[in-house]
Amino acid sequence: MADHRRESSGRVGAGTGARNPALSPRSRQRLTPAALSAGIQEGDRAIIGQALSLVESFLPADLTAASELLTLLGPENPDSLRLAVSGAPGAGKSTLIDAFGTYLTGLGHRVAVLAIDPTSARSGGSILGDKTRMPRLATDPNAFIRPSPTQGALGGVSRRTRPAMAVLEAAGYDVLILETVGVGQSETAARNMADFFLLLSLAGAGDELQGIKRGIIEVADAIAITKADGQNMRPAQQAAASLRSALHLFPADPSGWRPRVLTCSALVESGLPELWQCAKDFQSAVHESGYWEERRKQQRLLWFDEEIRARMDALRDSQDDAIRGALRTAISVGAKHPHAAAAEYMAARAST
Repeated sequence: MADHRRESSGRVGAGTGARNPALSPRSRQRLTPAALSAGIQEGDRAIIGQALSLVESFLPADLTAASELLTLLGPENPDSLRLAVSGAPGAGKSTLIDAFGTYLTGLGHRVAVLAIDPTSARSGGSILGDKTRMPRLATDPNAFIRPSPTQGALGGVSRRTRPAMAVLEAAGYDVLILETVGVGQSETAARNMADFFLLLSLAGAGDELQGIKRGIIEVADAIAITKADGQNMRPAQQAAASLRSALHLFPADPSGWRPRVLTCSALVESGLPELWQCAKDFQSAVHESGYWEERRKQQRLLWFDEEIRARMDALRDSQDDAIRGALRTAISVGAKHPHAAAAEYMAARAST
């Protein structure tokens, strides 16, 4: 596995929060993609944030600028490690990521977390704050946390997560952690963005497999039983043994990797070195099998397909808004009956 640690002679300003005055966004002036690219590669945190806002935008003008920026940033880092972390509510995802990410920065890695927050039904914005959920990483100079609302996307993963990951990798973050909303069949969407999928589970729920859908187990590269400390230690160990036995019944992954089951505790910081070793072993094994590049290639193709679908949907929505707006105006002035207008709308949609 490639050494991810950043040497002191690395990119100017990387991880330090240094800012090039010529590129400072404080003037509120819109930066060009070239200026954003330069600031990203210098590690300017403010400019990284501005670039993330650009690539997360759905405005047509921003899509063009985002495409230019991503092209300027160049190819992806083949040695970065992208981890997706999922698990049922209460499994302690944020707490574990905070402890695990801090452990990794202590080893010399630069860690970026894309914390996928639930979306407020009223405002459409993120509900949770990264500084309250991940207090240590939020103040770590070698970490970058980006909360992002789910926006109703499949699996709770923001539609702009892929380009955000590209920006953060270009900024020198070698470990990217994608925190998803919860667990379920649709969480396989996160698997399609990550190299390594970590599933978190709790002990003490009887048959642990009853609380985890088969589809999620099939895509997990590792399962961690969390909160394995104090009186929970023995139940956690029993749950891990049960899951190890159950995993033998599942077919092997095409890469040849067999999922591992571990126990860990963010409270006492146990199991973190073992979790990192598991991820490194996975990366080495999948590189050797040749499946690493195959998986990355499939991710790039999926990104292309998703972008096409998203832009086609946006085009249809804009056409739909025009049709619906005209009919609503007619209804509001009494020129059309709502029932007849609905029928006219459906006929118009069927013809497009």
